[in-house]
Amino acid sequence: MSEDHPIRVGIAGLGRTGWRKHLPNYESRSELFNIVAACDVDEQRAAAAASRVGCKTYTKVEDLIADPEVELIDIATRSCDHHSQAIAALEAGKSVMVEKPMALTYKQAMAMADVSRRTGSPLLVYHNRRFDAPFCHVREVISSGILGEVFDIEMRCHSYVRRDDWQTLMRYGGGQLLNWGPHLIDQALRLLDSPVTDTWSDLKRVVSLGDTEDSFRIMLRGNNRRVIDVRMSAGAAIDEPLFTVLGTRGGLTCNKKQINLRYLDPSTPLPSRTIHEETPEWYGGYASPDDLKWICETIDVNPTPGLFKLDIWNCLYETIKHGKTFPIALDEAVEVMRIMDLVKKGTEFERTDCANQ
Repeated sequence: MSEDHPIRVGIAGLGRTGWRKHLPNYESRSELFNIVAACDVDEQRAAAAASRVGCKTYTKVEDLIADPEVELIDIATRSCDHHSQAIAALEAGKSVMVEKPMALTYKQAMAMADVSRRTGSPLLVYHNRRFDAPFCHVREVISSGILGEVFDIEMRCHSYVRRDDWQTLMRYGGGQLLNWGPHLIDQALRLLDSPVTDTWSDLKRVVSLGDTEDSFRIMLRGNNRRVIDVRMSAGAAIDEPLFTVLGTRGGLTCNKKQINLRYLDPSTPLPSRTIHEETPEWYGGYASPDDLKWICETIDVNPTPGLFKLDIWNCLYETIKHGKTFPIALDEAVEVMRIMDLVKKGTEFERTDCANQ
């Protein structure tokens, strides 16, 4: 795609995500994107998009995909529709941006990736939380090395919400694992920085309606022996730090606005120590006195732009228009789906209705 014109976008789905997130981001970058069409099964929503941005409207995704003017199909429909709609758009030669979850299962995700590779049509997954400021700043601190060798990380995402919408129904691809899970697992895999060797999970429904989980806990261990403990609950009455990181030379906690750090002064060598095999004095402690130089500080969440903090929409434009590498590799998005299948396996929430897809 070498022409200089903005990328012509067709948005499929004008619900909460399509209307409140995708459409405004394209709209505010008119030099990069032009919304030429929108589709929703609700004619009033489609008409609202036409009134707002002056685009064509459809009530069937098939008609949107068939529109020759549309170059990029943005799929923001219900989770259960992502797989079939993305494949149809890719087969039609369109570039595709698909909301998370990219599919309902690992098998569906692999099928989508296969079609993208076969057709040469780009398939890009909207893991936008990879660029959240707190997450990016935590990655930056870990990468700096001041915490030493990181061995344990906790991630938390809590609220108390008794949901009663389609996201609580399995038949539509509901459940918090398919809702928040792609974001948190994608972040966890970046922080793990190693292939996953072991998984453990606990899924339950605690306060929401429907037949899907609204609370989950996942533990991942990497080949590097680092452990990530991910916990999300829609039934949590109290909050916890978004991130807690422990390393051999320090640690941190992070909320939305601040990071609290405690780490050993990098400029001060640690005093040498030896093991004492003899019986310790009865009044002694568990270790000999150690004069450690700790640095304690609180910093505002403000990651360095361009390091881990990127603009996903600018990246989308550069990928489709100029062939640059999208920062969320398709294989990484598919791996998120593999992990989600693993943590659901054997639970009452395991998908059995997509076996042949």
